[in-house]
Amino acid sequence: MAKPIYILNGPNLDLLGKREPEIYGAQSLADIAQALEDKARELGLEIVFRQSNHEGELVDWVREAGEKGAALIINAAAYTHSSVALLDAILASGLPCIEVHLSNIYRREAFRHHSYISKAATGVICGLGSKGYELALLALAERLKENR
Repeated sequence: MAKPIYILNGPNLDLLGKREPEIYGAQSLADIAQALEDKARELGLEIVFRQSNHEGELVDWVREAGEKGAALIINAAAYTHSSVALLDAILASGLPCIEVHLSNIYRREAFRHHSYISKAATGVICGLGSKGYELALLALAERLKENR
């Protein structure tokens, strides 16, 4: 079986659907995970979908993805703007990586305009809500297909 695409989610994303739905939407993270499982199945792919509020755990999962995965989708949430450790782990993984944000980080507070993750990302999708995850999955599916 082909290696899975890891989809990693950072702090407070477990509160989706409850926390600031006017910014992040009404879907829960479980809703997003189910939609991505369905889309992955349609594409003949496997995904590993995880969320953590802990930076070190996310770093460990990126490293795991580097060993066991084919690609990475990451919404590092607040760690986007602060984690050199995640940047280093993504760079070390050697995986194609798409950074996803539900909101348009460039229309928000100035501190959200800088992303450490973007330096390691193949692409960045922001401001499209949960559709951004699906678009990232489609883009990586195409990229992996081209590299077979």
